[in-house]
Amino acid sequence: MTHSETVETEAGRARITWAEAEAPWIVLAVSHGAGGGIGARDLQGLAAALPPLGVTVALVEQPWRVAGKKVAPAPKTLDAGWHGLWPALAGRGLPVVSGGRSAGARVACRTAAGLGAHAVLALSFPLHPPGRPEKSRAGELLGAGVPTLVVQGGNDPFGKPAEFPGGEYELVEIPHADHGFAVPKKAGSTPEEVVATITDAVGGWIGGLR
Repeated sequence: MTHSETVETEAGRARITWAEAEAPWIVLAVSHGAGGGIGARDLQGLAAALPPLGVTVALVEQPWRVAGKKVAPAPKTLDAGWHGLWPALAGRGLPVVSGGRSAGARVACRTAAGLGAHAVLALSFPLHPPGRPEKSRAGELLGAGVPTLVVQGGNDPFGKPAEFPGGEYELVEIPHADHGFAVPKKAGSTPEEVVATITDAVGGWIGGLR
């Protein structure tokens, strides 16, 4: 069962699309990146696969996206939007895994400790701008302060798995995948198989948070 609600935040009106579990024990809240929306294959895959495991999935559209803007605002504005959404996400009295893809993953990492997130899911964490490894954002990831799972494409120009520093987090590599988890034909995996790999990894990790 899915339904949507709008939430007013300091950064504007946001939208949450809920994929409800029948007997939920935890909520996974995931937001989009700076260049896409909640229609991303991985986000839709999580919303379909996790509710049967007792995980209610909240797909979050940040205010700038709801307003129809094409360029994401500054990080502090993104964080303000996430803070404003949090009461709606946590209001069910269940632990909340704070998550997102790309820019959304950065928001989740930066705000996790302050919001009391149970854990963080970082999909395609943008460790650095393409071709600029010296501009590392590792501090955001390492500063999350809660159990963290990174799901990263093996050929992500924003940071390949081998570039990630050691730290208190888990990392699952999606072989040959780019920043959007697309893989070349020579990889021998279909888009559906890639999504299944992601959802299996995330589902197993969340199950271990009980």
